[in-house]
Amino acid sequence: QVQLVESGGGLVQTGGSLRLSCVSSGRTFSTDNIGWFRRPPGKEREFVAAIGGNTVYKDSVKGRFTITRDNAKNTVYLQMNRLEPGDTAVYYCATYKGPLSVAASQYLYWGQGTQVTVSS
Repeated sequence: QVQLVESGGGLVQTGGSLRLSCVSSGRTFSTDNIGWFRRPPGKEREFVAAIGGNTVYKDSVKGRFTITRDNAKNTVYLQMNRLEPGDTAVYYCATYKGPLSVAASQYLYWGQGTQVTVSS
């Protein structure tokens, strides 16, 4: 059973930073793709960033967010800088094996999410 646990969310002012963590357990982590998605208030879930053999980002977060992984700790991080009110959302990490994808439908296992709120 694969389990993902997110942490690191919180309330931050515009321009501030947060680092989200996603800890995976239950299977070999180093070959998994890990994606971050978010659900803004009243909106659909959207892709943010993913890491596998390479990395991919949503256009609006390029240059502000960085996704990295530490295989020894079974952890993926999402460093979020220069946060904007539009980044307010519940952030989820998810995982699957296969070609790196931005499509949520490809991801098999999901965490419970962590709230990020950016005040103006």
